Formats: sequence, C-alpha cells, structure tokens
Amino acid sequence: MPLFTSCCPAWVQYCEKNHPELLKNVSTCRSPMEMFASVIHEEHKTSARKHYHVAVMPCTAKKFEATREEYVLDGKNPVDAVITTQELIQMIKESGIIFSEIEPEAVDMPFGASTGAGVIFGVTGGVTEAVLRRVSSDKSKTALAAISYHGVRGMEGIKEAVIPYGDRQLKIAIVSGLGNASALIEKIKSGVHYDFVEVMACPGGCINGAGQPFVAPDGKVQRGDGLYAADKMCSTKRSEENMLVMEMYNGVLKNRVHELLHTDYARRGE
Repeated sequence: MPLFTSCCPAWVQYCEKNHPELLKNVSTCRSPMEMFASVIHEEHKTSARKHYHVAVMPCTAKKFEATREEYVLDGKNPVDAVITTQELIQMIKESGIIFSEIEPEAVDMPFGASTGAGVIFGVTGGVTEAVLRRVSSDKSKTALAAISYHGVRGMEGIKEAVIPYGDRQLKIAIVSGLGNASALIEKIKSGVHYDFVEVMACPGGCINGAGQPFVAPDGKVQRGDGLYAADKMCSTKRSEENMLVMEMYNGVLKNRVHELLHTDYARRGE
C-alpha cells in the first residue's frame, strides 16, 4: 500500500468511515492548521496574555477537525474557532469595512517567514510538488522548475507521475474529489502499485473548498494559477530552506516533534 497524505480532514474522515483498513497507511502528520496551532499554543501557553486561536480556512471540514481528540494539548484543542473564507467575507461586509482601503501590513514575526512550497499546498498536486522539492537531490532552480512538468499540475481529477529518486522510480497518484479517491482505492486494491498518493476531497483542492465563494470551473484554474504565481514571487521555494522552521526544530519542537506535529489516525481503524 502507498503512503496517503493527511492534510485534508474530509479525506481522513472519509477514510475512517469507508476504508478503515487503510488508516495505517495515512501519514501521521497533522494538517497544516493543526501543526501551526500546536506551535502557537506552545509559544504562548506561559504568557500572561489570553490566547485565542482563530483559523480562517477555505474548508468547512476544518470546523470538525478543530474538535478532534487526536489534536488535544493540555486538555484542549489548540484551535479555538474556525471560520470559512465566505464567513470572513460576510463579517467584513456586515462591519462596513472597505477591504480594498485597508493598508497591508507584514505578518508579525517570528511567524512571518514562508516558502513557495507552503503557498502551493492549496491546489491539487501542490502537496506532492512540495514533497518532491524536498526529496529532490538536485536543488537547482532548473530542477525545481522541471518538477512542475512531471504531471503534478493541472485540474484533472486523477493524475499520475513517475519521478526518478536515487536508483529507483517513485510512482505517484494525485486525486481530488472523493469519487476519484474511491476509484483509485479500488484500483490499488486490484494490485496497482503507487508509492505516494495525495488526496484532496474537493475537486481542484482547497482553492475549491466548501467554505470558499462559489466560482465557475475556469475560476478554479485562475485560483490555482494565482497560487503558482505567488510561489514564483517567493524567494524561498523549499520547506527545508525556511530558517524559522529550522529554529523551531532546535527550540519549541526539540524532542517534541512527534507530540506536536503528528498524530495517529490508525487507532480508529483498529
């Protein structure tokens, strides 16, 4: 069986309900929302100031994810509330805020550093491309650009790619939409082998999440293109180049990586 991604909570719950035998193959990584919340929680839990964590997400399933017992730290989930992008837009309108007139500001440090690998997570194939950037032995700009031509980009519901890795080939599948996920799982059970499978419950990925404003099919493409354009503007492309992350591994995450950044979905399938 391949390694399945775990960043989409709707996919994880679908797997729990329909294919519990596959949970041992689902990555133990928490979702980006829960990873970030865990780190923020650890950074501020001894502060005298009250800390309340609100996550703005394109996904309605994130509301359920924020209540999961697997993510509890010190007796509570580090995410206190989740609002969707649609809900945030409505709140802005109701408050009379003219969003276009607000002056932009930089994200507060120390959590203001990001990479292109993180930016593209929101589009189908983005997680896979971020992983490939990490494991690629050739870190040159040309090699990183070439990854995008291996079949990982595009809005197709099921994509396949074969990537050279060391002295072998990695066979990868990328699916978006749970119907496509179900079809791929049956294909795997019939004997087709993959090393890695990225699954997003929403067609096109998080850019088309259930909490996002409705958009026509060409709008999904434009949203994906927007993320790739933002990635191009990032001076840092790979996750391991983010100095903030490296500092955290030697700081708040030291000897606590699995506790704060991972979980275990498989126990629900036992």
